[in-house]
Order: sequence, then C-alpha cells, then structure tokens
Amino acid sequence: MKNVALNDTHIALGAKMVPFAGFNMPVQYSGINIEHETVRKGVGVFDVSHMGEFILKGDGTLDLIQRVCSNDASRLFDGKIQYSCLPNEDGGIVDDLLVYRIDEKTYLLVVNASNIEKDWNWISKYNTGGVEMKNISDQTSLLAVQGPKAAQALQSLTDVDLGSMEYYTFKKGVFAGVENVLISATGYTGAGGFELYFDKEHSQHIWDAIFKAGEPYGIKPIGLAARDTLRLEMGFCLYGNDIDDTTSPIEAGLGWITKFTKDFVNSANLAAQKQNGVKRKLIGFEMIERGIPRHDYEIVDAEGNLIGKVTSGTQSPTLQKAIGMAYVKTEFSKEGSEIYIKIRDNKILARVVKMPFK
Repeated sequence: MKNVALNDTHIALGAKMVPFAGFNMPVQYSGINIEHETVRKGVGVFDVSHMGEFILKGDGTLDLIQRVCSNDASRLFDGKIQYSCLPNEDGGIVDDLLVYRIDEKTYLLVVNASNIEKDWNWISKYNTGGVEMKNISDQTSLLAVQGPKAAQALQSLTDVDLGSMEYYTFKKGVFAGVENVLISATGYTGAGGFELYFDKEHSQHIWDAIFKAGEPYGIKPIGLAARDTLRLEMGFCLYGNDIDDTTSPIEAGLGWITKFTKDFVNSANLAAQKQNGVKRKLIGFEMIERGIPRHDYEIVDAEGNLIGKVTSGTQSPTLQKAIGMAYVKTEFSKEGSEIYIKIRDNKILARVVKMPFK
C-alpha cells in the first residue's frame, strides 16, 4: 500500500483512511454530507495525489495521442485541456483521462490511479515513433481545490489571474512561493475550482498555505466519499463503475469525446456502433419509491425481466433524493421511462432522467 506525501497530515486531521487504488487515502474527515455541502457552497480541498501523470515529448507526440485517444487532440492549443478516453481493441475503454497541451511537442496525460501501469503499457505498445515517455506519478502531488469560493481563497497565493481562467485551461506559475506549479481550471465536482500539480517535496508547504489563505472562506479538507457524491450528482463517469474494459464510449454517452475525424484504436467498430445504435445505454435515474440504489443492483421492467444493472448510486446530499447511473437496454433509456431497482428482492420504482441531476 502506497502513501501520498500528506498521509500523516490527513491522519492528524482525523481522516478515516481506506485502501483505494493501491493507496492509503482519506475517505472522509468531518462527514460526507458536511464535506459535500462545503464544496457545493464554499471551498474544499481534495488530496488526489494518487492520480497518474505521464509526460509525452517529441516530434511524434500528437500522432501517438491521436492514435490512442478517442478525442481529437489536434484541436488543442498551448494551455488547453481535453477530456478523452483510451479505447481498447474490443470496444471497451482502457481508461478515461485528461490531455494537457504544454507545447506543440509536449503533452501531459493525467490518468486514473488504478490504471497507471495498464495505461503506461497500453500507450507504450503504440509508441512506434520513438516518443519520449516519462512517468512522473510518484514525484507529483495533486490537490483539487473545489467550490464557488476557490478562486477567492487561492488568489492571494499566485499572480495568475484565477478568476479569468476559462474552464479546461491551465497556466504554469508561482504558487505559494513555489515555482513551476501547474494550475488547472478543471475538477470532478461540477462546483468549479482548480487542480494544482507540483513536485511532492512541496506538498506540506502548499497544503498549509492553502488552508491559511482559505481560512476566511471556511475552507475544509474533503475526502473521497464526498468526491464520489459530488461527481455522481453531475453525471460524471467513474472508471471501474460506470465505464471499464467492457463498456464502449458510445454506450456510455461519451460520443462527444469520440471524434471520427481521424483514425484511432478500434475507431471503425465504434463508428459502426454510432451509426447502427447500441443495445444498452448508460442512463441517469432517480428513485420514485423509497430506497437507495447501489453498485451492481439489478434493474428489471414491470414484469420483472432483467433489463440492466446499477453502476453508481447514492442518496444525493444536495438534492435530498436517491439517484444513480446504470446501463439498461436501449428501449428503456428514454427520459421518463419507468424502471425498477431490485433492492433486497423488492422492485423499487425509479424514473430515467437527464444528467446532471436536478
């Protein structure tokens, strides 16, 4: 089990630590609902240093990214970020990731913690053009400062104008006196905010500076449990739950990051899926009757026939109702369709709704 640089700090703050993707990670501090509300209304800090970071550099870097990623990275410019996925050869997804264009020949790829080795091997397999690849995951710390007050809370620590940064852009600059910090206007909460990438030797200094600057704004540390409820309210996919090696981006509603303006791994088969339709789709649903849906719960129709499976589910702290995501047969995927979640052998009524949840 690996520890992030701030492991002892989290323990000292009273965090409940759990194994996650091979790391000892803080799952909650003061409680999921409190932490969730802090991010939705104020500002909170997630330590997500378990994530993976690869630097790709050289003449053929864009060609390699275009080959392995579903999105069209040729549309990126310096300082721009793109959400994408790595399709496999069987119609599924190796991982979802963020692609950062640092310059014409240099890109940063940010991948899920549980897939670092798998992604590295996958990209390496297609690296026939001699692109220089460097895995900087172990020496990189990543803090996500999320919430509507994030820019105000952080602004005193940097000369970068945080308030003017557009969504899915980044800048490199001095932050809390530390040079070469990558400040990214991204996040996994739907509440706005920034992600900060820096050398892990600066972790404690930057953490302390953020909490001192954010104190007037009620800043709090936030665990992975609230991260999950926040992302679920937005309908953001979690790898291993809502997408995996067996789910295609077309089934998962990720057609918007699957661009057929170029050839990429398995693009012909995915294009055929888009053209001909798929047999199942990822949907959002809300419970009509009382009950909380959980991962892997079966979904049935009115007659009790199996039509799908829950991928993510929770009691939404913001909306005060039970919500979830699931794959169902396409004929049940239309907004307003009634479906039934099997909870302890009972059929509990739910309705298909658009995401993000409201």
